[in-house]
Amino acid sequence: MDQLNATLKKLEKQNYRAYQKIKGSYDFTDFTLYIDYIQADPYASASRLRAVRPWSLTGLEWLKEKSATYQIAARDFIARSFAEFGKAENSFSVATTGQVVLDNTAVLFTDEGIELRFRINLPAEGRQILAKKANNILTFHMPKYIRRATLERELNKDALLHHCSVIEDQHAMREQLKERQLAAFVANGSILPRVAGNCDLPMKDAVAFRSPESLEVELEAPNQGPIKGLGIPKGITLIVGGGFHGKSTLLNAVELSVYNHIPGDGREGIVTDANAMKIRAEDGRCVHNLNLSNYINHLPMGKDTENFSTQDASGSTSQAAWLQESVESGASVILIDEDTSATNFMIRDERMQALVNKGDEPITPLVDRIGQLKTDLDISTVVVMGGSGDYLDVADTVIQMHDYQPVDVTQKAQEVIKLHPTQRETEVESELSLFAPRSLNRSSLQTILADGKFRVSAKGDQSLRFGKEYIDISALEQLSTANEINAIGWTWFQLAQVQGWTTMLPKEIEALLDGEWHKPMPNYGDLACPRSLDVIAALNRMRKAQFK
Repeated sequence: MDQLNATLKKLEKQNYRAYQKIKGSYDFTDFTLYIDYIQADPYASASRLRAVRPWSLTGLEWLKEKSATYQIAARDFIARSFAEFGKAENSFSVATTGQVVLDNTAVLFTDEGIELRFRINLPAEGRQILAKKANNILTFHMPKYIRRATLERELNKDALLHHCSVIEDQHAMREQLKERQLAAFVANGSILPRVAGNCDLPMKDAVAFRSPESLEVELEAPNQGPIKGLGIPKGITLIVGGGFHGKSTLLNAVELSVYNHIPGDGREGIVTDANAMKIRAEDGRCVHNLNLSNYINHLPMGKDTENFSTQDASGSTSQAAWLQESVESGASVILIDEDTSATNFMIRDERMQALVNKGDEPITPLVDRIGQLKTDLDISTVVVMGGSGDYLDVADTVIQMHDYQPVDVTQKAQEVIKLHPTQRETEVESELSLFAPRSLNRSSLQTILADGKFRVSAKGDQSLRFGKEYIDISALEQLSTANEINAIGWTWFQLAQVQGWTTMLPKEIEALLDGEWHKPMPNYGDLACPRSLDVIAALNRMRKAQFK
């Protein structure tokens, strides 16, 4: 610390670039500080720092004996506490993950001790260094935050234990979905509505969720004990109901429960198959050498759909592409909301069939393929549907949302089918074909990186910069934080280090994200382990990626 103090004193009023002299490591007696990156000017991204405190000084050694899930939760709690302790200092920031708990790098447990990663905007007046203020932050305020966040008696231990037990319970319940033949589970008492579209906090005074008895199941949580709630079975599930009764709200809760939620979020009793993928129409996206013939064929002018590429996909083509890409990537559940879907991809009713002959319609609608996805590929679907009764014919389970509560109307749907039989004809002309997965040219990633000076960073939660490309990922609604987006980019960076084509992209990415996934990545505190599904989905949107 004395060395850092002495160096800073010499920098007062110097040009901002002189801050580069403080890069390095410093012994603060009870922890070691690493200043890894210094921002180039006061308006650049904040400087990156790390602090490592030995286990023997923390009183938290008992955490090393806990399960991997428990440790992820404990690291998350410490990161949130660290951010809370430092919130009075505006220049200080910790990359926490909102309402979800992810395997995040803001706090790591290493052999040496507890490692904290954070950022500081080094102070300046214009472009002149304010060294006295910087010294005050780095040698007085910051050490207090570090010590408080890594000392058991300074943390709220009861809250820590509760936080970890709630996350451990969610993990255990998600593990039970497969054996119980469930796609998702929504606990009784869950609070689904959020405050607003731009606020993920639970809505106050919202109606608590209650499962209909006919669909109620019980899962075992190791800490809370038995928990009852709605079991959404594998197969084809429709969520129906009038407008504003909570259909999309239920689906949104399900799609985001591929992650664990913090205590008090209202969704900590909701768990979804970790390989569930929400798809939608996405006008204007790119598609790379994809076989779409299951859903689109005999296009005008003889355009090939068995090796289809475009830089400007239509709504129906983009949704068909996303479905096929999800199958290729290993998705086990597909989530769809008709509000964000292409109508002609979802359904073609009897009147339109009568008006436009099948020979003139390239699209085979999902309603005619959805059963094959279940029987041939064991892929379940959950569809919010308010406008087409033709999906009743293929549904295994029908849930009606009424006044924000679910009602099992499966039996009633069967009666409706008998009273009002459909007149539309199925448009399936062939069996569901299985295709070999595409290959990715990893060398193309290296070229994109090199041309863009090897820059990798999230741009908010809508875009990812990778070399010279900016990839629009705004449609990937299940991505929860910019931390995941950063990690997606650095996962691609690792792929780019190997030359040639890979024919095993999903397995290769899963291997990169296994175990201590962050070690080959930079020492950043704003990385969170993404799902391999999302890594590939984002890669499919890179316009200059090369697939075959």
